[in-house]
Amino acid sequence: MAGTRPQHTDAEGVDAGVGLTALLVAAARAVETHRHDSLAQDVYAEHFVRASPACARWPVRIEHVPDGDDNPLWGRFARYFGLRTRVLDDFLLRSVDDGARQVVLLGAGLDTRAYRLDLPSDCVVFEIDRAGVLAFKQRVLTGLPADPKVKRVPVPADLRGDWAGALTATGFDPAAPSVWLAEGLLFYLPGPAETHLIDTIDRLTTPGSALAFEAKLEKDLQAYRDSPTYTATREQIGIDLLHLFDKGPRPDSAGDLTAKGWATTMHTPFEFTRRHGRGPLPEPNDALEGNRWVFARKPSP
Repeated sequence: MAGTRPQHTDAEGVDAGVGLTALLVAAARAVETHRHDSLAQDVYAEHFVRASPACARWPVRIEHVPDGDDNPLWGRFARYFGLRTRVLDDFLLRSVDDGARQVVLLGAGLDTRAYRLDLPSDCVVFEIDRAGVLAFKQRVLTGLPADPKVKRVPVPADLRGDWAGALTATGFDPAAPSVWLAEGLLFYLPGPAETHLIDTIDRLTTPGSALAFEAKLEKDLQAYRDSPTYTATREQIGIDLLHLFDKGPRPDSAGDLTAKGWATTMHTPFEFTRRHGRGPLPEPNDALEGNRWVFARKPSP
């Protein structure tokens, strides 16, 4: 996840604010990986967690959590991240099957899709994030050691700056089909930055390209401040997500893409819970109620 404001940085080069949420997602993926009914496998995730002093004591197995799946953070919320990982993995693999050979991970964080997915050998994965996060990830993976299955291109850039110039400078070809993921990113960006990001993706993509991102419906986020999900995250690991989320009005990025000619669909995470038979379902005072997963494809004229 890319950062939206300056944060204190620990000795490992990962921010104690938004960057720390990348470690939260890694821990959730580790928990998911070790489940007997796992939705997604990421064998590298727990190594990131163990490499940072800020979260070295976090659980990486549900058996390490005293109240197990009843824990709102390591049970339900972590399972949400596992479900999201699986759904976006499937979207990426379908897009590659349709011919895309360039993968762009926006706010890549500790994503390891270049290492763990069976992508065609001629794929290139571009990972855009801040230099400190990318350096931390590289150090951990080099120490394992781990080798990507396809060409991986780190792109150190802030998504509020000229990330498009940095991307094309590393070899991205706007004339070739591409697939883009913005996983757990847009909540943190100011509305105008999100609009600029969507406009830039449209400009850098050719027909046959695809985009998946996570959005939140326009609601008063503070109404969910006492939800079990946000409360547990705040109290157990010190991450106040509502403080990190941008408070301004959210743009209708799905509608904007549709207006630009993209074929766009929007789904609740609960739809995929029912499809896969595991994952979070609606509950009272639900912090996930407004979350939407958007899938867009740029059709040929």
